[in-house]
Amino acid sequence: MAGVSMGRGGRAVKLATLDDGTRDGRLIVVTRDLTRRVPADGITPTLQSALDAWATVAPALADLSDRLHAGAVKGEPFDEARALAPLPRAFQWADGAAYVNHVALVRPARGATLPESFWTDRLMYQGGSDTFLVLRAPNRLADEVWGIDFETEVAVITDDVPMGIARERVADHIKLIALVNDVSLRNLIPGELTKGFGFFYGKPSSAFTPVAVTPDELGPAWRDGKVHGPLLSFVNDQTFGRPDAGVDMTFDFATLIAHAARTRPLGAGTIIGSGTVSNRAADGGPGWSIAAGGLGYSCIAEQRMVETIQDGAAHTPFLRFGDRVRIEMRDAAGASVFGAIEQVVERYVGGGS
Repeated sequence: MAGVSMGRGGRAVKLATLDDGTRDGRLIVVTRDLTRRVPADGITPTLQSALDAWATVAPALADLSDRLHAGAVKGEPFDEARALAPLPRAFQWADGAAYVNHVALVRPARGATLPESFWTDRLMYQGGSDTFLVLRAPNRLADEVWGIDFETEVAVITDDVPMGIARERVADHIKLIALVNDVSLRNLIPGELTKGFGFFYGKPSSAFTPVAVTPDELGPAWRDGKVHGPLLSFVNDQTFGRPDAGVDMTFDFATLIAHAARTRPLGAGTIIGSGTVSNRAADGGPGWSIAAGGLGYSCIAEQRMVETIQDGAAHTPFLRFGDRVRIEMRDAAGASVFGAIEQVVERYVGGGS
């Protein structure tokens, strides 16, 4: 995943948002190896402002990136722990279900069947985007009984997308790519969905990798509207999953974005998630855990469902207070591409005033 310019003639750039004490942070350009950074102050203050004027701003950001890599700009050490989500808050966060294999596994866990139409008709829900989790800060939730789970996904960030756009025209609007943990509260979701009005409290704040990259930064790993490569997840430093994000993706990002824009325009800074990355086994089955020699899973709910199928009961617990989750993707040389989501689950005590 080298920073090679390709495709539609774009230029490879890595961007992050530095925590400077404000809500929207300070936009910085980061080196390919994630070791150094330089502020984009003279170009644009935040990532949202960059997306609002991407055609004008992107070349200047690419020039700054080139100077940083060439040593013409010294920069400062980049510390992932000081980063916010690339977009600390976004105007829109819509999450798809592009890996239908995942849906086929988790729906039976809550007593629901999989309609055949799900293999052809896109699924998407609108999540909360006002409070994305702060990188490296604890993920605080009130009760383990809620069934705390992680969901490892890929997400793209767009500029302004016109309503009714044809799928074939979507690629030009995908400006950045990141990884996301779409946190899920599994024991709250079934009762919520029976109301017939979608997710709300079953989907608390999500977490994003500290770095978002332009599609060109991924080189040949970005093709056919998909990110190709193992998406790694760890629980308490033990590998939980490494499925390939480019495999078994029923709906690519162009399809998801066109679906989201069918009846409305999408504003610059819209984030579209892939849904939980999920691979089938070679025999077409649900796949195997890491311990069993498989690629594992991108959420605990999948592993629990496979355990139920194979053993008659689930035995992997959902996350408990004190558990640490890490999510990242590495290039062929083993270097982290987006940086890592790394958070400890802690008990939330409070309730506001």
